Amino acid sequence: MDKERAGIQSVEVGFTLLQALGRAPGALMLKDLAFAAGMGAAKAHRYLVSYQRLGLVVQDGRSGHYDLGPAALHLGLAALTRLDPVQLARERLPALMEQMQHTLALAVWGNQGPTLVHWMPSPQTVVAHLRLGDVMPLLSSATGRCFAAWLPAATTAPLLQAELQQTHGADAPTAPAIAALQPLWAEVRAQGAARVEGHLLPGTAAFCAPVFDASGQLALGVLCLGPSTRFDARWQGAVHGPLSAWARQLSHDLGHAPAVQA
Repeated sequence: MDKERAGIQSVEVGFTLLQALGRAPGALMLKDLAFAAGMGAAKAHRYLVSYQRLGLVVQDGRSGHYDLGPAALHLGLAALTRLDPVQLARERLPALMEQMQHTLALAVWGNQGPTLVHWMPSPQTVVAHLRLGDVMPLLSSATGRCFAAWLPAATTAPLLQAELQQTHGADAPTAPAIAALQPLWAEVRAQGAARVEGHLLPGTAAFCAPVFDASGQLALGVLCLGPSTRFDARWQGAVHGPLSAWARQLSHDLGHAPAVQA
């Protein structure tokens, strides 16, 4: 069994070159690529010769820089077409539940707004009044705030307008109120998740973190909620930190590459 698990070390070593190219913002010189992969230039060159033959790597004839080749592109596209964000998230929720011990849910953007598509109640505390298929409000729920913060304004504006008119009256101007929400959306984006305490369900607190796909679009939101008396509602606390990390890892595995801050 140990021999079967041993694998081929040279394949694993050489793969670090492909990983380095995948992390780089563009093509790399041999010395820079070898350094990024943690190996000598001569050794890296031998691997790159084989990778060029396979189409995994290409070399610019003028600059000599190396970059990922068409075979790497085809493999990546094949993997992306087989990814189902919701299914992948559902498979990983049990492990998150073991860590969080609070009710979890998944939501996607539907025709009428953020819609709950999967529900995993905590074995310790069950938050009632929410069901699969429920559409969450944009203003008073963590799920709604998460989607409102990351979706294009043109997508969310009609729903925001309808919610504000329900609160302030059908004749009340909504444009100033929508504009006044920008600091809230900015805070959600800065924190990497949305938070509410008692807004939608009295005595309940919640976080919702975004999951992005390879194109950078919001694929789904992962919601964690529980009773305020037992729920850590602090930013970077026992709920927010692990939930955001889980969402970032899932985004990464869906092919999302966060924008590099200047």
